[in-house]
Amino acid sequence: MSVPVCDLDLRGVCEAMNRGELTSVQATEAYLQRIERHDRVLRAYITVMADEALASAKAADVERAQGQRRGPLHGVPVALKDLIAVAGVRMTAGSRVLADHVPARDAFVTERLRGAGAVLLGKLAMHEFAFGRPATDEPFPTGRNPWDVRREPAGSSSGSGVAVAAGLCAGALGSDTGGSIRGPAARCGIVGLKPTYGLVSRRGVVPMDWSLDHVGPMTRTVWDSAVLLQAIAGHDPEDASTRAAPAPGMTSVLEAGVRGLRLGVLRRYYVDWPGLDGEVREAALEAMAELQRQGAALEDVDAPTLDLAPSIWATFLAEMYEYHRETFRARPHDYREPTRVRLMMGALVTAADLLRAQRLRARLAREVRGLLERVDALVFPGHAAPAQRIEEVSTREVMAPGARYTSPWNLLGLPAIVVPCGFSRDGLPLALQIVGRPFDEPTVLRIARAYERATDWHRRRPDPAGWRLS
Repeated sequence: MSVPVCDLDLRGVCEAMNRGELTSVQATEAYLQRIERHDRVLRAYITVMADEALASAKAADVERAQGQRRGPLHGVPVALKDLIAVAGVRMTAGSRVLADHVPARDAFVTERLRGAGAVLLGKLAMHEFAFGRPATDEPFPTGRNPWDVRREPAGSSSGSGVAVAAGLCAGALGSDTGGSIRGPAARCGIVGLKPTYGLVSRRGVVPMDWSLDHVGPMTRTVWDSAVLLQAIAGHDPEDASTRAAPAPGMTSVLEAGVRGLRLGVLRRYYVDWPGLDGEVREAALEAMAELQRQGAALEDVDAPTLDLAPSIWATFLAEMYEYHRETFRARPHDYREPTRVRLMMGALVTAADLLRAQRLRARLAREVRGLLERVDALVFPGHAAPAQRIEEVSTREVMAPGARYTSPWNLLGLPAIVVPCGFSRDGLPLALQIVGRPFDEPTVLRIARAYERATDWHRRRPDPAGWRLS
């Protein structure tokens, strides 16, 4: 092959296997070698499942040789955020609290990936329990951004973002409660998709906040995310939040373009927010202009209750506290300090606070539902600023100001995708975000793909020569 395996996107790996140019064992060995070579610096993985991955790859190659192909993920090496259960493999959720926890059963999404023929490479680094802040110490340090290893990759799905961007797997799963898929995807220059609430089961996933948690794909391209999402979406009788209807075809309109679509720009709350980095603003506006050049109609829209979204979201710390209550009381110092602070804040939320938050959440939902009756999707910057230096990241903030770009869409459970839309003067990735109607992932993916097809941002790769600490 003319392109090294680890520089391919997921589709490239799949197609190379289909052409007979690459076996699953060869691909798996290439990723394992790259992990061995670079992960001491990048810190994307908590657990590498080398023996199991190679055994799965051999089995996939045997099936392929016998004419059996389970689908596009057959034999493709992927990895999972370390709050997604894999039977018999340690699952830490990035915390000392679960340092020795070994689940006996696969998560629903793990079962789905196995059924699709994917090879599981390992478990990826994350912020503690999906809400702690970046950690630089053992046993579970946060990953480093492959575009500049002095900078953070955002969280909490930090390892998923790093591993995909650095070519340490062909694709990954993350979780998103307030932006934990989209933040790392935006800052690592990849695609990240938070699906509609209820499209993907959370059974076997360590919860942060039951009413806000989502599991979704993180990949190098839109097609890759569509295929990964297709594999994991669907009803789970053991997760009452999942929808019984069949999942839509994620690639059904992927190449249909945007001509005739109406896109709403949340200009007041997002584009004109004073805290938005100027380079992010310029890149996002240029991305919107590109969609307009392709035939989409743009109009400014607004939802006034967005101003209250961060405060609404913060009250749901009560759910996080409830999950951890007994363990936190018994072993408080096994939690990192930033997580302890957030848990204590959750303990202070009253029933009246939650009731008011639910009423405001319903009001926001009505406003946004009205917008999505007028337009097909919403577009705005994917994040507030490029990746920060690791030492500059605050461990005190309950919610970073930039979370305004992601957390409202967890409150509303709407599908939201970030796609690369440029680089800063310092060479750091920038992103556009697209939000759609409930269970209309095909349209969200269609818009993202139309933009991606017109650009080459998704083809850029970080330089491994920079993956050293001096």
